[in-house]
Amino acid sequence: MFIYGKQIFWHLVQNHPSIIEEVYLAKEIDKKEFSKVVSLGKKIVKLDPKKAQAMAKGGAHQGFLAKVSDIALKQLSELKKHDFLLILSGVTDMGNIGSIVRTARALGVDGIVICQIKDVNLEGAAKASSGALFDIPICIAQNTLDVVNELKQVGFEIISATMDGEDASSYPFKQKKALIMGSEGEGVSKKVIEKSDRTIGITMRNGFDSLNVAIAAAILIDRINR
Repeated sequence: MFIYGKQIFWHLVQNHPSIIEEVYLAKEIDKKEFSKVVSLGKKIVKLDPKKAQAMAKGGAHQGFLAKVSDIALKQLSELKKHDFLLILSGVTDMGNIGSIVRTARALGVDGIVICQIKDVNLEGAAKASSGALFDIPICIAQNTLDVVNELKQVGFEIISATMDGEDASSYPFKQKKALIMGSEGEGVSKKVIEKSDRTIGITMRNGFDSLNVAIAAAILIDRINR
């Protein structure tokens, strides 16, 4: 897969240098930065702006691009060893997924399960995650209900985010817990809600009735993990 953008590029150089396969530079960088790139021992290719823009598919590459190994996806059995999981059910926008991954990593989520989505293009989520996509265990599953049932068998408290859910700050949560976020259009399905132990929500004011899923996830994760 290809990544682009200064922040994610340097995040991988500093934290995951082994996954970088080739480096592409579309700008002159200072000697200190260049020596760090050279120390990777990888092929370095200098690109003209048009070629770089094409490789970034029109995205803001800031002169830094790289070919990297695909993300090593995890099995659900591996994630079950952790305490706080986030399940994205039917969230399809890769920008939102990337933003959620970054927030989840920053706020203490241990792993993420992506469900109910036909084509998961993690390359599209990488830049928005600022590199966090390579830091946190990711599992891709087909059916949210199957994931819920499997987690409940090992003692996870299942928490679904809904429009009319309770205030997340009003009670304590179990040590092992999984928060489910649905798509902005459909939300969490009725069947999944019925299987959940609790539903939580965010009180809206000033005439608003919903938030972007990435923002809602950030608020709920923070309230659960306090």
